[in-house]
Amino acid sequence: MPAYKRILLKLSGESLMGAQKYGLSTDVLTQYATQIKAAAESGVEIGIVIGGGNIFRGLSGVKRGFDRVKGDQMGMLATVINSLALQTALESEGARARVLTSIRMEPVGELYSKAKALELMASGVIVIIAGGTGNPYFTTDTAAALRGVEIEADVLLKGTRVDGVYTADPEKDPTATKFDRISFDEVYRRQLKVMDLTAFTLCKENGLPIVVFDMDTPGNLAQVVAGKPIGTLVNE
Repeated sequence: MPAYKRILLKLSGESLMGAQKYGLSTDVLTQYATQIKAAAESGVEIGIVIGGGNIFRGLSGVKRGFDRVKGDQMGMLATVINSLALQTALESEGARARVLTSIRMEPVGELYSKAKALELMASGVIVIIAGGTGNPYFTTDTAAALRGVEIEADVLLKGTRVDGVYTADPEKDPTATKFDRISFDEVYRRQLKVMDLTAFTLCKENGLPIVVFDMDTPGNLAQVVAGKPIGTLVNE
């Protein structure tokens, strides 16, 4: 039995590249789809938000002379491409999935609403919410936090290539140690990089716990959904 009734899974766009330097890896998409389908079959309702950094990131565009608003809008479209790719991968595995978009773009996806998302999830459909928040100056981390609060998820699962929250960046500091559990306030005090500050504050103020875990290890998502101590839990 799953430990959660409903989850919001946040995936990074960069993770979809796999070993490539750009774009989408079909191997990663298939591996993620297999894990997500298994989690859905356990009975948990699943909402997903994906980043777009494997295709275009608004802030990187600003550094090259793009207008920030236009750059962020390009990033939103990148998340739609990733969402459609994941939907296709899920359907290829036999799962039911639907893309809802934060900005109107039928027939690519239906416009997101809380009521529609809840209706689909209640019927066993995996809902992928694309387009970020629909507004510039907000990251997909913030979109994930916002959608997680809106759909009344029990937890926000942040799937990354790192297996939790550490005292420092484990890829740069070999002495960094991992937290099994940490409070929101302790993350603030230590200035740890869990999510951007807007997203993190939204979770804290609305009592939405976060689990940071390694999505690239097959089977980890199922263990997290089952309540196993995988990754790091951030809560009050």
